[in-house]
Amino acid sequence: MKDFVSAAACVFGAFPLLLRPGVRRYVLVPLAVNVLLFASAIAWGAATVGDLADRLSARWGWAEWLVWLLWPLFIAVVLLVSFFLFSVIANLLAAPFNGFLAAAVERSLTGRAPEDSGRTLLAELAAGLRAEAIKFRYFLARAIPLLLLFLIPVVHMAAPAVWALFGAWMLALEYLDYPMGNRGLLFPETRAALGRRRGLALGFGAAVLLLTLVPVINFVAMPVAVAAATRLWVEHLGPEAPLRHIA
Repeated sequence: MKDFVSAAACVFGAFPLLLRPGVRRYVLVPLAVNVLLFASAIAWGAATVGDLADRLSARWGWAEWLVWLLWPLFIAVVLLVSFFLFSVIANLLAAPFNGFLAAAVERSLTGRAPEDSGRTLLAELAAGLRAEAIKFRYFLARAIPLLLLFLIPVVHMAAPAVWALFGAWMLALEYLDYPMGNRGLLFPETRAALGRRRGLALGFGAAVLLLTLVPVINFVAMPVAVAAATRLWVEHLGPEAPLRHIA
């Protein structure tokens, strides 16, 4: 529980890190990607639901009461789609820039950049796309069986909680991979390290999940999560973390 709370505190305390000198310029691209994707998705969804509501009202006057049901349903769908689909797309597009952001945050926290952070944009792009592909395969291999929980009587009642835990775990893997990848660690090594500190992983992931579900704040959730993951690495997971924690 102590690890869980410490990790969640890293997330909610990461906002000021984005305003530090040397970090701010690396926030712009991830922020722009998030805003563009989420705003486009919401605008398209709102227009689609509005058009559907007009058609229902024109064709079946008695169905106007359905319009009042469509908007709450739309909001629920946006929350789900934005988390599962647009978060994946946003992270895929911003992956190389998130690596630079993680390196800048680590430099701000420790006074030096990670050793493996001197890659060019092209190299960072290739490495980021490979890492995202590996994480996506890992996600699909577990998400598809977990979806079946919703179809099993009685068990389906626990499915939302299981999905929330799985979502928190995946978010931890997603964002901790940036600072750890800058240190030359591969995805299996990141997964093993977080497996040894599941309280940290789940606390971090749960806090990031909460940010992604809050309107407006979800626009900055990605850079905040990268900054928080880097702080978590520096203070709790990295090779110098025990010394920093004692100090």
